[in-house]
Amino acid sequence: MTAITRFGALCIAAAVTMTLAAPALAENDKINVSLGDVSLNKVAFIVAAENGLYDKYGLDVHQFITSQAANRIKKSGIVVPDDYIGTSKERDEAQIAVGGGSPLIASMTLEANATDRVIVATTDSTARFHIIARPEIESIDDLKGKRLGYSSFGSVSHLMARALLQKKGWSEEDDISLMEEGMDYSALSAGKVDAFIGSSIYYSMASAKGMKDLIDLGEYDIPIAGSGINVERAYLEGHRDVVERFLKAMVESYALMRKDRAAFDAALVKWYGINAQDQQDTMYEQVLEVPEKPYPAVEGIRLVKAIYHQRELKRYPADHFYDASFIEDLDKSGFIARAYAD
Repeated sequence: MTAITRFGALCIAAAVTMTLAAPALAENDKINVSLGDVSLNKVAFIVAAENGLYDKYGLDVHQFITSQAANRIKKSGIVVPDDYIGTSKERDEAQIAVGGGSPLIASMTLEANATDRVIVATTDSTARFHIIARPEIESIDDLKGKRLGYSSFGSVSHLMARALLQKKGWSEEDDISLMEEGMDYSALSAGKVDAFIGSSIYYSMASAKGMKDLIDLGEYDIPIAGSGINVERAYLEGHRDVVERFLKAMVESYALMRKDRAAFDAALVKWYGINAQDQQDTMYEQVLEVPEKPYPAVEGIRLVKAIYHQRELKRYPADHFYDASFIEDLDKSGFIARAYAD
């Protein structure tokens, strides 16, 4: 064997040894994320997936709309593609859920098999819901003696309905009927409800449906435990770094939507089939109102405790349901400011 041949053989042997000794490239951390209902508050997570933000932070995210939510919004004419719908089992086993703090707290204190979760961020802490009504209803006072629809007990729409009744001095026994599973246009058109409480995905289509966008409930200044990031408590204890990276992707996604309107529109079309420019415009206006620093909605959580009175809820202080340390860290480190400045 010549010197050159021996040198080549040594190089090959060394390369093989280095290849065997080198650690494999780390795989992205896998997370299952339930996006809950079909609403504006879920678009940021679709944008994060579509624009590589999860990959950027080493995350392999499987996210989906729940079948119950997809069926509910279908009644109002929006069809979520089957590929984006998850099963009830997937929903229950998801380490992270994106949804309202109010329904989360209600389920945790009413259902024996509910997943124990902690709110680590809230992107919807003030009421941005509207009341959509039949055309003949002229004012909110005209709702007295009628039927007001909401989605389900403990939901943000139900919380808003009960808070509104307190503001008006009305009672469910004597003044107004609150109707569960009444948050859809089919119930409104069929006369099963006279009005319902809905988010921007609903009130943005009121005119096209021949209904009236009656009032913006933001006028009542009601704090809410609205949509946010809710993490399984047991998972959170051992995966704080994963949760932090997920929150970083979320913050950057909201910042991206403000800078790149096209990314927002593309997500609406792909996941929700919303192509109408006027509807996209109405929903985008709400993106601009999402807080840059999505701290858990403490006042909204306190309102949940004031509105609902089940014994199990009374056992826990408000801070049992949230952990503000993640957003505090991202805020104090300057991460959030940089995301919006870049």
